[in-house]
Amino acid sequence: MDARTETDVAHVAAAIGDPSRAKVLLALAGGGALPASALAAEAGVSNSTISGHLARLLEARLLTVELDGRHRYYRLATTDVARALEQLALIARPLPVRSLNADTRAKALLRARLCYDHLAGRLGVAVMSALQEREILAAERTGSGGGSPAAAAAADAGAGGTGAGSLDVSYVLTAHGRQELAAFGVEMDRLPRRRASVRYCVDWAEQRHHLAGALGGALTTRLFDLEWLRHGKYRRVVHLTDAGREGLATTFGVRGDQVD
Repeated sequence: MDARTETDVAHVAAAIGDPSRAKVLLALAGGGALPASALAAEAGVSNSTISGHLARLLEARLLTVELDGRHRYYRLATTDVARALEQLALIARPLPVRSLNADTRAKALLRARLCYDHLAGRLGVAVMSALQEREILAAERTGSGGGSPAAAAAADAGAGGTGAGSLDVSYVLTAHGRQELAAFGVEMDRLPRRRASVRYCVDWAEQRHHLAGALGGALTTRLFDLEWLRHGKYRRVVHLTDAGREGLATTFGVRGDQVD
C-alpha cells in the first residue's frame, strides 16, 4: 500500500485520549468557540495547564484558534471532529453519575443537545423520524446488500443504529421535502456548498440516526430563529419551548411522547 494513503490514527487517538483534553473537545462539540479560561474550567485544570492541552489539540488539527483583539477563542476544527466524538461515544462506557447536578445534566443531554450545529438526542432522532414519515427525506440503499432502502433504515433502527443498516443507507431530500422546507424557511439553494447537504450521525444516546450536514444545521438554526428551541444552562443542552412543541407537532408530526 502506498504510504501516503495511510493515516496516523494513533496520533489523533492519543490527543483525544487524555481525560482533560476529551472534556475540552466535548465542551466545544456544540459548535461554539470558547476562551482558554472557560475550557480550563470545563476540564477542571488550571489556566497554566490548559495551554499545554490546547497546544496538543491544535497540533493534532482537532482545534482551530481565532484571534479577537487580545483574546483567543478555540473551536473544533471541522464538523468531522464532532462526528468522530459522536461515534466514539457509541462505544464508550458511561461515566459514573456522582451528584444530583451531574444526573440532571446527563438527563438533559439525553433529551436534546447540539451535535456541533445540529440537533441530537431524543429530540433530534424524533425530528429525523418525522422527516421520513412526512416523506421530506427518503432513505436510499448505498451498499451491495439486498433489501429495500426502507428495510435498511428499519434494520438500522432495530439494530440500535450500529448494524448493517447504518452502513447501507443514506438519505436524500425529496422534491416534496424541498418545497416543505422552503415553506418552513429553509432554502436549500442557500446552504454552504463546501459541506454535504444531507448527512446523518448515529446518535450515541438513542443509537439511531439524527440529521446532520448543512441541512441539519440550517433546520436547527431555523428552530432557534422561531424560538422553538432555546439554549439550556449546560453546554450543548437545548430545550424545546412550548411554542416549539406545538410547532413541531403541527408542522412535522413530532409527538410529545417522542421527546419527553
